[in-house]
Amino acid sequence: MRIGIDLGGTKIELVALDSTGLTLFKQRIATPQNSYSDTLKTIAHVIDECERELGVSGSVGVGHPGVISPDTGFVKNANSVCLNGKPLKEDLESYLNRTVRLANDANCFALSEYSDGAGAKNNSLFGVILGTGVGAGIVVNGTVITGCNAIGGEWGHNPLPGFKASDGDDLSCYCGQSNCIETFLSGPGFAERFNAENACHVDSREIIDQATQGDLSATRAFERYCDQVARSLASIINILDPEIIVLGGGMSNITQLYDRVPALWGDYIFSDTVNTQLSAAQYGDSSGVRGAAWLWPED
Repeated sequence: MRIGIDLGGTKIELVALDSTGLTLFKQRIATPQNSYSDTLKTIAHVIDECERELGVSGSVGVGHPGVISPDTGFVKNANSVCLNGKPLKEDLESYLNRTVRLANDANCFALSEYSDGAGAKNNSLFGVILGTGVGAGIVVNGTVITGCNAIGGEWGHNPLPGFKASDGDDLSCYCGQSNCIETFLSGPGFAERFNAENACHVDSREIIDQATQGDLSATRAFERYCDQVARSLASIINILDPEIIVLGGGMSNITQLYDRVPALWGDYIFSDTVNTQLSAAQYGDSSGVRGAAWLWPED
């Protein structure tokens, strides 16, 4: 049995999978706020409940915000700031009395979709999160590519490719740079730019609704968004050339993306034909926790 934990800022989710990927047990509980020790205790508690219910122990994988620094062994870059600078792996292994595997939550998403999701029949996958932020995970032949700095897949903090005046005004990113992909393609970034240009206050979902109803400003904004996604993904295809790109996060629920973006990205890809597939995540919001479980592949 494989146990996956998705450690989020507001919730801790657990899933237990059998060898075929069938869900045996699932639970979601609120994340203790601003308390590292209480977070450790809560994770240990939900695992104990799962194993008592099923009568068997399992391997444990944890998807978490940020990454484990290869230099210090401590968490870095987590938006759940109580985790930063903490030896999360070491402490969890002490609490649970077993080896634990940890990975960035976007990497877990990618691994889930590679293992038995939308990318299950492919050898290489780029798993994209288009949500509150923009991140990604890379899986090649079953291996998550994390890199020597543990930042593999952090495409959201590259500059938007081919930036031009029609993309809008410069916008600073929290990382300290300007015009990062995240400031264009995240839900809040998309909405912030639209609101500034149209003197309104709506969220990304309302903009898409307006575009669907034929509003010209919203339609133009969405068409620009599709082109920005196409340019951004084209740069990934030119470097990694993955067989499939899988989208997750709130913006991935825009069904028009899956036709419009491939119709545009050919203009930016260095190839006469583009065989890369673009797909929605098969498991939606559950991909992250399933991917944490899949950090333990079959022997």
